[in-house]
Amino acid sequence: MPKAQPRAWQRMLSGRRLDLLDPTPVDIEIEDIAHGLAFVARWNGQTSGDYAYSVAEHSLLVTEIFSSQNKNAPVKWQLAALLHDAPEYVIGDMISPVKAAVGPGYGALDERLTAAIHLRFGLPAQIPVSIKRQIKRADRLSAWLEAVQIAGFSRTEADKFFGKQDPELADRLAIKLRPPVEVRKAFTEQYFTLARRL
Repeated sequence: MPKAQPRAWQRMLSGRRLDLLDPTPVDIEIEDIAHGLAFVARWNGQTSGDYAYSVAEHSLLVTEIFSSQNKNAPVKWQLAALLHDAPEYVIGDMISPVKAAVGPGYGALDERLTAAIHLRFGLPAQIPVSIKRQIKRADRLSAWLEAVQIAGFSRTEADKFFGKQDPELADRLAIKLRPPVEVRKAFTEQYFTLARRL
């Protein structure tokens, strides 16, 4: 008798069943993304404070930074910034050393999920490289802030791993630590604010 294939789908709280190997846009809901990301800790949870710093909170900060650095960016690219780590609602947030150890399979999975998520919310499956770079720039500043403010890095260490950052902008931004239900609500509200403007 042939061996059964391992299950490659996850049931979401919305009732959707997302196939991780072949994700389709119809199985993706913003509420599932917001819920999942609000409960996924960045830095493997190795941060100070009473709450884990979630991927949802990080995504909100990246959107704020991206919008600040790119004042005339169309709303769709602000939405792309909000959703830049959206696949992590099902695959979790792996720190860079783990991603390197896992190899190219992780990247391929992330790309398939990203394409399905983008299509679900009216974005192109692949966003332009120039926009991706701008979002990555905001992402690096967010990582730098997180490293210095809650993950125990010195500024010198953060500069080494995430690059020197604009000190004026870095000093103006503070990491927020909130209960997951508050972050989930804030993420969902930010999505609907942007979606209404598309």
